[in-house]
Amino acid sequence: MLDKKIEQLKTIFKEMDRALIAYSGGIDSTLVAKIARDVLGDRALAVTAVSPSLLPEELEDARVQAAEIGITHELVETREMDNPNYTSNPVNRCYFCKSELHDTLKPLALQRGYSYVVDGVNADDLRDYRPGIQAAKERGARSPLAEVGVTKAEVREISFQLGLTWWDKPAQPCLSSRFPYGEEITVAKLQRVGRAEVYLRKLGYKNIRVRSQEDTARIELPPEQIKDFILNTDLSKLVSVFQEYGFIFVTLDLEGYRSGKLNRVLA
Repeated sequence: MLDKKIEQLKTIFKEMDRALIAYSGGIDSTLVAKIARDVLGDRALAVTAVSPSLLPEELEDARVQAAEIGITHELVETREMDNPNYTSNPVNRCYFCKSELHDTLKPLALQRGYSYVVDGVNADDLRDYRPGIQAAKERGARSPLAEVGVTKAEVREISFQLGLTWWDKPAQPCLSSRFPYGEEITVAKLQRVGRAEVYLRKLGYKNIRVRSQEDTARIELPPEQIKDFILNTDLSKLVSVFQEYGFIFVTLDLEGYRSGKLNRVLA
């Protein structure tokens, strides 16, 4: 089954001739970039959008992975933070983010002679609340993984099969997803969330989120790691560090990490 889907992905790129990949460095867009490079060679270009909502560590990962794949990699700056429709953090915030992204990438693709802009949306994304997908579609972007029906789990399986060393890399959506809808997003808030998550990763906790609500940080860990975290972390030091970053209160979510938890309010 996976071999068939890999061949279908290759066929899509063969038909494209030239493609620009919206490349975040996450496992989805990296798999797309890998297959595009294998099929198109130098006729594939990976472009990463740089903004305050992207962790510097994630940007560095994107650079390293692109070099390992061998795909040409460029950076562009996006200015979603200049748009009050984005920073006011409405429930369709992602629509304005992806609009800015593709309004930046599409002219670049046309200027460089790339027939298509391609993203890393997978089949599972279509079943979640992702208003950014509509913005990409409106601007003519294609999503090969979704077109072929590749799920998130299959992205990891295919990445492993193709020998990509980051096949088990935790999902890392943009930092703006850490804020409840309606709370204004600022560069300072993004930076403190980013620094807090980097701190936790350095302690050895990889699949984590630091949700930010006003001046409170709420740490989410996989449920099976909560006990270890409480017993083996210097909590007083952690609180002190987070307060240095700008939080006043630091809490631990006893339910544990759940992707898209903040979307519960939409129900």
